[in-house]
Amino acid sequence: MNHWLHILLITLLLGGCVNSTVQQVRERETGIVEGQSVVILGVSNRPSATETEVGFIDCVAGDLERSSSEIRVIPVETFKDLTFPWFEPRTAPDKANQLPALLAKPRLAAQLDKIGLRYLVWVDGRTRRTSSAGSIGCSIAPGGGGCFGFLTWDEDASYEATIWDTEDGRTAGRISSDAEGTSYMPALVVPIPIIARVQNNACKSLSDQLQAFLVNK
Repeated sequence: MNHWLHILLITLLLGGCVNSTVQQVRERETGIVEGQSVVILGVSNRPSATETEVGFIDCVAGDLERSSSEIRVIPVETFKDLTFPWFEPRTAPDKANQLPALLAKPRLAAQLDKIGLRYLVWVDGRTRRTSSAGSIGCSIAPGGGGCFGFLTWDEDASYEATIWDTEDGRTAGRISSDAEGTSYMPALVVPIPIIARVQNNACKSLSDQLQAFLVNK
């Protein structure tokens, strides 16, 4: 019992551990003025192993809009309605390298100009569980019951944002955000999950870098 109690106390003190890195490649100068807007898109319209989580796209868009009064972010669904049918599930690109041909379509280009869209940010990536260890067993007895054991698991959140300048249909640069962390679940009668929020960390890092990149500060 003392052994498990020591493990529980140490784990509670440590919490879920997260390490993150951000890299940026700038290809062109950027800047945004009043009346211009940004949209954050990803491979989230077709269920697949490469689908970018809708929640992550929403997280980046929300953080980006809150981080700067200079940036107006168009919600994904609003953008799809305004640009119908080019970004509907059956016609939307599923890779970043398909965007140049799409942005070159005169009708779409005119519509993007009409809604003031300056930058289209395409996000690729996912959060994956990379390993796990340990076990927890639970039992019920006449005098009571409970769960005993210890679980750990590692997750990796790896995303890359490609920034497209719609004025000329070329990339302005790329930003990658990677976060990895270890979560714990000690159980001494009751399981206590201690979660490493790797996806939230990757979201915050990516949105902070996007804000600085787009306003070029």
